[in-house]
Amino acid sequence: MIYTVENENGGTRLDAFVASVSDLSRSAAAKLIECGDITVCGRKETKKYQLRVGDTVEVKEPEPIEYEAVAENIPLDIIFEDDDIIVVNKPSGMVVHPAPGNYSGTLVNALLYHCRDSLSGIGGVMRPGIVHRIDKDTSGLLVVAKNDIAHRALSEELERHGIVREYHALVRGGFRNDEGTVSLPIGRHPVDRKRMAVLPTDPSARPAVTHYKVLESYGQISYLELRLETGRTHQIRVHMSHLGHALLGDEVYSTSKTLFEKQHAPMFDGQALHAKRLELTHPRTGERLSFECELPDNFKRALEILRGLNQI
Repeated sequence: MIYTVENENGGTRLDAFVASVSDLSRSAAAKLIECGDITVCGRKETKKYQLRVGDTVEVKEPEPIEYEAVAENIPLDIIFEDDDIIVVNKPSGMVVHPAPGNYSGTLVNALLYHCRDSLSGIGGVMRPGIVHRIDKDTSGLLVVAKNDIAHRALSEELERHGIVREYHALVRGGFRNDEGTVSLPIGRHPVDRKRMAVLPTDPSARPAVTHYKVLESYGQISYLELRLETGRTHQIRVHMSHLGHALLGDEVYSTSKTLFEKQHAPMFDGQALHAKRLELTHPRTGERLSFECELPDNFKRALEILRGLNQI
C-alpha cells in the first residue's frame, strides 16, 4: 500500500503514521521500517523520521504465515453437545481462535483436543468450527459447528438474525429509559486501528443494532441485559461507550475508572460482559434450542456488593 502524507500528518513520526493508517501496531510498523519494508519516497528511513507533507509512504507487509492450530488438553465447560454442534461457556481471558501473538491456549486448541476430527473445516485450519466469536475478555456462550452442513446452516441463521445472543453487562451511569435500541454504524477507528468506533458518515462502516434493558440500577452503575441484532467487532462495548455508558473494566473504550472499579480492582480482569443466553435452530432437527449459563464468580460478587451498597 502507498499512502500520501496530508497536512494533518506533517511532522508525524513514521512509525506512528503507519500505525494510524494501517492495521499494524506501532511496534510492528517499527520492525518493518527497520527491515526496509516501509520506505519514504522510495528510500529507507528510521522509525523516528518526521514526515513532510507530500511524502509517499510505501508499506510492504510480509505474506501472512498460515499456522495450523494444534490440539491442546484444555478443560472445556460444555453446555450441550451432539454430532452436529457443541455449545461451550468460554471463560474470560481465553482467545477464541489462534492469531498472531496467540497461537496456543485458545478455545480452538481445546476444541481440537476434545472433538478430534469432528469440527467443520469451513473456517480453515485456524478457525475450525467457529461460527461466531466473543472477545478474549468476554465470557459466555458460543456455538461451534462439528461439520460443514451445520456450519453453513448456523452461518445462514446468524446472517438473517435468527440466532438470539443475549449478554449481561455492568456499565457506568444511569439511564433515563429502562429500555432502548442503539442503531449506529461501526467501523475501524480512523486513528487507532486497534479500536472500533461509531462512524455515522463513513460509507465503509457497517450497520450495527444493539437492544438494551436496564435490569438493576445502582446510582452511577447499571446492570444491563443486551441483545445483539448484528455482530460487529466490539459492538456492545462501542455502542455503550458512545452513549456514555462504558463497560466496567473496559481498558479500551473507557477513559477513566469509577470509584467502584478502583475499590474492587481484582474483580475486573476485563470488561464486565457475559454472553448469558444463546437461542438457535438445530441445523439437523430444526428444533429451537435455548441455552443459558451462570454469570462468572467475579461478576456475581460485584453484583452482591452493589446490591448491598444500594440498601444502605
